[in-house]
Amino acid sequence: MKRILLTGFEPFQQESINPSWEAVKQLDGQIIGNYEVMARCLPTAFYPAKSQIKSYFHELSPEVVICIGQAGGRPDITLERIAINLIDARIPDNDGESPIDVPVEADSPAAYWTNLPIKAMRSAIQGVGVPCSISYTAGTYVCNSTFYALMHTIEQFGQNCRGGFIHIPFLPEQAVEHAGKASMSLDDMVRGLRAAIAAVDSEEIVQVSAGTLHHEQ
Repeated sequence: MKRILLTGFEPFQQESINPSWEAVKQLDGQIIGNYEVMARCLPTAFYPAKSQIKSYFHELSPEVVICIGQAGGRPDITLERIAINLIDARIPDNDGESPIDVPVEADSPAAYWTNLPIKAMRSAIQGVGVPCSISYTAGTYVCNSTFYALMHTIEQFGQNCRGGFIHIPFLPEQAVEHAGKASMSLDDMVRGLRAAIAAVDSEEIVQVSAGTLHHEQ
């Protein structure tokens, strides 16, 4: 049985809940398609999250890693296509750090593409009735930093591993506190993530690193 590592984040910025961890922990231990799901929670802090995702990668040796994060205000599940080598914190992280215009990894590529079959995953998520789109920016906060650190680690140590990042909306109870911004039920988030996992072995030629472009279906 192959292993897939899913990570979510702890709450941040005065939130009492983070939908990424609430959704991910629902899937811990489940068998989905060819994969056993291992769920882990990451700190919402630049340097601890980067260190932790690398530690999980080496400890668990998963075939696939998907990090999940909150994108409050987005209306659907969004599959991130690219991670950029930039931290530009709009707010402090949970450790009070707010780096500006610094790289995630020094002397490293400007960006990495996900090497997941995100178009097939989008179709699978939409196929179970959950709104989904592909995003071309993961921002410059902890989500992007963690995504970049993951892909950098895969590039260095895990050429046979696939990785990527998925953003999910607010939960309804959060949206109430944010002037009625878009939200999604936890059930729909979990259903969408389950469909995404089931599609990770889909036949689709994917982009593997910055500067290396391949044809996609």
